[in-house]
Amino acid sequence: MNLLIPVILQLAGIGIIIAEIIIPSGGILAILAVGIFAYSLYMVFIDISVAAGMIFLIIDLITIPVLIILGLKFIARSPVTLRETLSREQGVTSQSEDMDQFSGLEGIALTDLRPSGMALLNDRRTDVVTRGEYLDKGTPVVVVKITGNQIVVKKQTQTQTQS
Repeated sequence: MNLLIPVILQLAGIGIIIAEIIIPSGGILAILAVGIFAYSLYMVFIDISVAAGMIFLIIDLITIPVLIILGLKFIARSPVTLRETLSREQGVTSQSEDMDQFSGLEGIALTDLRPSGMALLNDRRTDVVTRGEYLDKGTPVVVVKITGNQIVVKKQTQTQTQS
């Protein structure tokens, strides 16, 4: 038997590995490639010689990892990947500009806060959360922290209202 069929199978396996890198198949193409490589090696070892089989095996052990590494580097540089980071310098913020005005404000819980609900802050109905505690409707609250677009409040104590 000649080397033509095993070489064609090896090239087909390489093509399928490249396709696996480009097309997300959930590993189906990778399993197919392994099967094609295994059958090609089986044909070489059985029909040709053990020495030729070892040569094919060594070539596969070098070629496959190199292809995978080069393919992953290619995908990382391709236009389908997100290469930009979003930053404040570009005008991207995760927090609304008007959220800073709520820092330290006092208000009243318009709904039960368990732990989230509505509060009246600066004459404006606002979604707020507590740190996990339950507060009844009508409880005086104070803003303790602003995280992203989340306003965290706690129950206002008497010392906070006098100062």
